[in-house]
Amino acid sequence: MNRYNRLLPITAALSLLLIARLAVARTVVIPQSSIEQPGDIGLRAHTNIEILAPDGVPAAAPGQAQSLAMQENPYEMEPMGLPPFPGYLAETPASLGCIYKLVATTGCNPNVVTVNPTGGSRAIAIVDAYHDPTALSDLQKFSTQFGLKPVSSANFQVVFASGTKPPLDPTGGWEIEEALDTQWAHAMAPGAKIYLVEAASNLDTDLLVAEDKASALVAAAGGGEVSNSWGGSEFSGETKSSVEGHFKKAGVVYFAAAGDSPGTQWPSVSPFVVSAGGTATTHNLLTGNFFKEVAWQETGGGVSLFEPRPSYQNVVSGIVGSHRGTPDLSSDSDPDTPVWMFNANPVYGTGWFFAGGTSVASPTLAGIFNSAGHFFANTAAELTSIYNNRAVATDFRDITFGNCGPYGGLYTAVGYDLCTGVGSDQGKIGK
Repeated sequence: MNRYNRLLPITAALSLLLIARLAVARTVVIPQSSIEQPGDIGLRAHTNIEILAPDGVPAAAPGQAQSLAMQENPYEMEPMGLPPFPGYLAETPASLGCIYKLVATTGCNPNVVTVNPTGGSRAIAIVDAYHDPTALSDLQKFSTQFGLKPVSSANFQVVFASGTKPPLDPTGGWEIEEALDTQWAHAMAPGAKIYLVEAASNLDTDLLVAEDKASALVAAAGGGEVSNSWGGSEFSGETKSSVEGHFKKAGVVYFAAAGDSPGTQWPSVSPFVVSAGGTATTHNLLTGNFFKEVAWQETGGGVSLFEPRPSYQNVVSGIVGSHRGTPDLSSDSDPDTPVWMFNANPVYGTGWFFAGGTSVASPTLAGIFNSAGHFFANTAAELTSIYNNRAVATDFRDITFGNCGPYGGLYTAVGYDLCTGVGSDQGKIGK
C-alpha cells in the first residue's frame, strides 16, 4: 500500500516550501494483527498499528509477515545511524513534548530538540494481548536513546492477566503493539509506574480479564490511566452492563484507540473511555520546525451505531445527534508522520521502527493526562472537563484543517468534529 502520492489538500506554495512529512519515499505496512478477519466482530480485537518502510526495503503483504523472519529487519534504521538523524522527521519524545506544549522549547524539530517531558506519577496500565518477552529491554533501549528516565523493575512491571504467561503472537504484531504502547506512555509520563498487562489472547473475553486486572492495579496505586490500543467493529452487545462494567473502576480513566480506518470501533465508542483519534504533524521542509497539525485522513471516528449520547457530549449534540460521537481528542498517528520505537521482534526483526496508527495516540494521551496530575474520579469526569474546556486555546489545539471518514466526507470544524474531536493537547491544564 504505497501512500507516497497521498498528499494533503494544500496550496501549491505550501506544498513546495513548507510542508514536510517524512522526507522520503515510503510504503505503509499493515501488520496482520491490525487486520480484522471475518468472524472477528464481537469476538476478537485487532491492533491499530501501521509501520512505515522507506522505499527500497521489502514490505510484507498482509498475511506474509512470517517470511520476514528469514531476512534482516527491513524496517531497521540503525545502519544509517541511531535516531534521530537528518532526513527523517519522525517524532521523538522531545518533539511531541514540544508540539503538545509539555516542555518550554520552540521549533519542535525532531532532530534538534532534546528537552523531554517530565512529570507523571501513580500508574498507567497498558492492556495488550500475548506476551512480549523483550518489553523491558526494549523500553530500556528506547529510554536510553532519547534520554528518558531510566527504566527498571521499580517503575515497570509485566503482569500476566490470567496468572500464566501468554504465548507469543505468531504474527509479531502484538509485540510491536506492546513495545509502542509502553514506550510512548513512559515518554509522556516518565514519573508514572507502567504496568504492561498481557491478556492470554486477543479474544475480547481475555482482553476484558486483562482490563479488570489493569483497573485493579491502577486503583491500588492511587489512580491513573488504562490505555487500550486495540479494538474492533461495533457489535450489538457492546452496551450491556456486563461489557461496559469493565471500564468503570473508581479512580481510573480509560483511553482507547479510535481506529485506523473510517468509521467507529469498540471500545473507543464506550461512553466510559476517552476515544483517542489521529492527527498528522507537519514540519517546515527547510528548517524541520513544526508547522501545523491536521486531521489524519484515515483516523477512525464517527457516530456510534449503538451507544447513546453521554451527557458530557450534550454540548456537541448538534454534531453527534442522539448517539455517542468519537473521537474525543486526538494525537499524532499518521504513519507518514510517525514516531520512533524500538522492538526486538521475532517476525519483523530487531531494530528501530517508524510507527503510526491510533495505537500511538492512546498511550501518548494516557501519558499526557497522567502527567497533568488531575486524576479525576472516573472517565466521565475527565471527559466533562475536556468538553467544557474545548474552546480554551491554551488547553487544546482546535484542528480545523483536513478531512477523514467514508469517502473523505467528514471535515474538521471549529470546536468539535468527528475527525479529531476537540483537537489535540496543549499543556497540562483543562484535562
